[in-house]
Amino acid sequence: MIGALRGQLRRKDTDVLIVDVGGVGYRVSVPLSTYYSLPEAGGEVDLRIYTHVRDVAIELYGFGSQSEQALFEALIGVSGIGPKLAVTILSGMEADTLVRAIANADIPRLTSIPGVGKKTAERVALELKDRATKIVPTAPVGPAGTREDVLSALLNLGYKRRDAEAALGQVGDEADSFEDVLRLSLRELAR
Repeated sequence: MIGALRGQLRRKDTDVLIVDVGGVGYRVSVPLSTYYSLPEAGGEVDLRIYTHVRDVAIELYGFGSQSEQALFEALIGVSGIGPKLAVTILSGMEADTLVRAIANADIPRLTSIPGVGKKTAERVALELKDRATKIVPTAPVGPAGTREDVLSALLNLGYKRRDAEAALGQVGDEADSFEDVLRLSLRELAR
């Protein structure tokens, strides 16, 4: 089983990468959160890999962080959710927002993800509710939703995901409004 790949990014599409490792090109499916954190084609990548073996194919799923991979593996453990739907779910919502929606059994929020119906959302909430926050510990900043809004704003301003998340991590609980969290995050990014 392949557990990690480090090599040159040959091709970068929104859902599939080709990673060249020693002259062999590996096709890797990734969620959007990983896609946005990658360099342009030609750059060096280091991905965590989940190898899915089926009767007719071996498929590789790549992740930029341990928490993404852990959430993916928890999702595919839910009956009726395969690797492709798990990637779709991870692509439809930030990991900490997804964990919060699962922990709170927020079915409307879960069904807002394309491809996730009410029954699937209920099954995910039921099976993962008690252990969701153990899979991906969340560190909320300000009121619920503020962290995701600021992260989205920083990404839209052109900052890389890992830089934006690191800056948000430095913002303490004293900031409670969107404007305060954004201002303090931008200050951290300017350092």
